[in-house]
Amino acid sequence: MLRTLSIRDFVIVDSLELEFAPGFTVLTGETGAGKSILIDALALTLGGRGDASVVREGAAKADITAEFSTHGEVDSWLADNEFGNDDGGVLLRRVIDNSGRSKAFINGISATAAQLRELGEMLVDIHGQHAHQSLLKADAQRVLLDSQAGLLDEAKAVGTAYKAWRALAKQREEFEVNARNVMLERERLEWQVGELEKLAVKPGEWTDISNEHSRLSHAASLIEGAQEALNAISEADNPMLSQLSALTQKLGKLADVDAALKPVLEALEPARIQLQEAVYSLNDYLGRVELDPERLQAVEARLEAIHSTARKFRVAPDDLPQEFATLSAQLRQLADASDLDAMRVQEDKLKAAYMTAAQKLSKARAAAARTLSDAVTAAMQELSMAGGRFEVALNHCEPAAHGLEQVEFMVAGHAGTSARPLAKIASGGELARISLAISVITSSATTTPTLIFDEVDSGIGGGVAEVVGRLLKRLGQERQVLCVTHLPQVASQANQHFQVAKRNVDGRTVSSIEPLDSKERIEEIARMLGGLEITATTRKHARELLAS
Repeated sequence: MLRTLSIRDFVIVDSLELEFAPGFTVLTGETGAGKSILIDALALTLGGRGDASVVREGAAKADITAEFSTHGEVDSWLADNEFGNDDGGVLLRRVIDNSGRSKAFINGISATAAQLRELGEMLVDIHGQHAHQSLLKADAQRVLLDSQAGLLDEAKAVGTAYKAWRALAKQREEFEVNARNVMLERERLEWQVGELEKLAVKPGEWTDISNEHSRLSHAASLIEGAQEALNAISEADNPMLSQLSALTQKLGKLADVDAALKPVLEALEPARIQLQEAVYSLNDYLGRVELDPERLQAVEARLEAIHSTARKFRVAPDDLPQEFATLSAQLRQLADASDLDAMRVQEDKLKAAYMTAAQKLSKARAAAARTLSDAVTAAMQELSMAGGRFEVALNHCEPAAHGLEQVEFMVAGHAGTSARPLAKIASGGELARISLAISVITSSATTTPTLIFDEVDSGIGGGVAEVVGRLLKRLGQERQVLCVTHLPQVASQANQHFQVAKRNVDGRTVSSIEPLDSKERIEEIARMLGGLEITATTRKHARELLAS
């Protein structure tokens, strides 16, 4: 649940620190006071989009921090993503500067907006004041039903199966139309692969054979130079190694007389050893290097073949093995694609897999549709729509990515009337009540601990508003519920009440939010009932609402 919210320099908020409690909390205030600013600020900490316009005029940056208590799913996510969680809480922070740059933090560790969104979905569910408008769209109705029934993964699997089936079907159709072009392309690839297969260039071969060519073509010079070095070191008259050995022997005797020569002797001894090692290496090298005109000729022919082929294929000689692998893969794909019978068999398999998944989803949707229909119908009776009913219709359609049916919400506003599509309901009040009922019902089915309703009760009044308040308070017994409202009947049901006010400070508009005690709640409820002029009668009515 949401524990605290800290806001700095956000829109018209200067500085704000709020603590929240469990249960049902309302935010009220005059129109334009900034009631929804708190929701907008919280949405930013949950990964929502923000730009420079959210920074209070004259400020360098907007800074919003929200602290939540956690549950098992959140703790696992924090551990998997290496964000600490020591006290059973999580701290989300979003900073946006006046140039529009944004920074995000989770428990003080830098994070991405996408990570905030992923985590935020486990912590808060926000129902905006225009939620009923999205419910008029068929796609939104389908997603809501699937979400309520826990079928989002199944629906995603159906979409994946549909894409695989239709992609192969499209490939098969294109092949049937362009069979001649495909065959010409296949013949071209077969010739290219054959050329490269015959040459059989191995990875790294060009470098190896180039080095060998260089060595063979300079064999005479290499042998002459190595022999000359060997002669100078050990085989000529008075060679270096003999001179150095004699010198070290002589210095060894002299060092016995004067120890000051020992460092010189110690410096010369490694040199003698290194010269001896050089003699061994030169002898070994001369034993391996030889003049081989036939091998040189063969290497030159191989170099020319590789170079010529690389030029023909317009790639570097070193890239010929990779070119062979790429063209071979393309040829295999084309060979598979050119087998119409095999393609049709595979297409039938993919279609069968899609139909199996889609039919399973249809069956689960049918059960979920009945459950949601009954629940919303029952809620409608409480919301002064006695005799009305709600139906989730599953209309059969051609196979599609979303399944084998179109989901359509149908409503009969009164007893004895036929159900009509939700999108064709004329009364805004009826639409608002049904939308609220759906929101409350679907929210109670989720595990999200904090639910926020931003003026979802617009278009509702009178006794219905009191019922709405009771519904939200009942929901608050299981979850933390925050509601921005303009209805006194709803506000009076809250366990916690915040008032949003707007005032002028040094020539600029500033919004503030304060918790209300019991006396202040009476005044605020009375204001909501009576407007600018608060009378003894409105205060009495306010007390009655709060008492009820």
